[in-house]
Amino acid sequence: MWVVISLFSIFIIGAGSVFLYLWIGLQPTKAGEVKQVEIKKGSSAFAVSDVLEEQGIIKNSFLFKYYLKLKDEGDRFQAGVYELKPGMTNAEIIAKLNSGETVAEETIKFTIPEGFTLLQIADKLAEEKLIDKAAFLEAADKQSDWGDAEAIRSIPTDAKLHHRLEGYLFPETYEMKVDSTEADILQRMMEELDKKLADLPEGWEDVLAERKLSLHQLLTIASLVEREVVVDEERAVVAGVISNRLKKGMPLQIDATVQYLLDKPKERLMEKDLQVDSPYNTYKINGLPPGPIASPSFASIQAALYPEDTDFFYYVTKKDGSQTHLFAATYKEHLRNIEKSNQTAKQGE
Repeated sequence: MWVVISLFSIFIIGAGSVFLYLWIGLQPTKAGEVKQVEIKKGSSAFAVSDVLEEQGIIKNSFLFKYYLKLKDEGDRFQAGVYELKPGMTNAEIIAKLNSGETVAEETIKFTIPEGFTLLQIADKLAEEKLIDKAAFLEAADKQSDWGDAEAIRSIPTDAKLHHRLEGYLFPETYEMKVDSTEADILQRMMEELDKKLADLPEGWEDVLAERKLSLHQLLTIASLVEREVVVDEERAVVAGVISNRLKKGMPLQIDATVQYLLDKPKERLMEKDLQVDSPYNTYKINGLPPGPIASPSFASIQAALYPEDTDFFYYVTKKDGSQTHLFAATYKEHLRNIEKSNQTAKQGE
């Protein structure tokens, strides 16, 4: 009888001790000052529990982990910096982390204009004191700093590219953390290109395959359109001219590709400029240059994907200040358009 009583007493004491341990371990910590606690992206509920104990928000991460499991919580915790206070109950902590009510972080904001080259982007960001230009260009040439963006997989490894990321940094207004690195900024712009490509009409990749073009070639054409066209209505028309000349095996003879090679763009190219020996010089090569010559806008990407079906092979810029073009199907007609353009310039003088 005494043995039974002794065993029962031991059980009661043991159970009571366990209950007391659990009860104490799950009680709020002593009230204290508000702390900023960072929950990193991809953190598991267990990892979050460890951080909370390290910061003094909870007493026992081991018990908190199993409390979360019991309550089926932790899967909806959102990354960010939270203001948490020692003394909060477990329910209050969980509600806060589920809410996504993070502390507003100090940010930087910058705009990349449509048609900017990688060097122009680097210069602009450096002037705004957001990057170190040398570090930015180094990261742009270092594939390990590129992240996991999808579009960059189409960059050929064997092409004689001036800058491998040229055309892959989407022109947009960005807002990022104030301590963002050069690699962070590059990755964000590449991710934005992925998002914009996902906004193209369904089946666009099939259209690309039918035209026997890679994504890299599409962005190359889009960049040519971007640098050649100002008026939106003409983007698809110029893209159609490029498509027609490629099909016919004619040199593209696009001034913007030569301007890309120059240290400083010129208002007017000279004959000697057109003789520059480079795979980007579309006056000397047939087909497309090795890669994009600028960051194309979404409108130019769409135009390159869906060029207007015309019989045009030539165009010349009007000199009346409208920034539009005269298009022609034959060289003879093109010469007449050049004369028309010159006449409009004289009339405006």
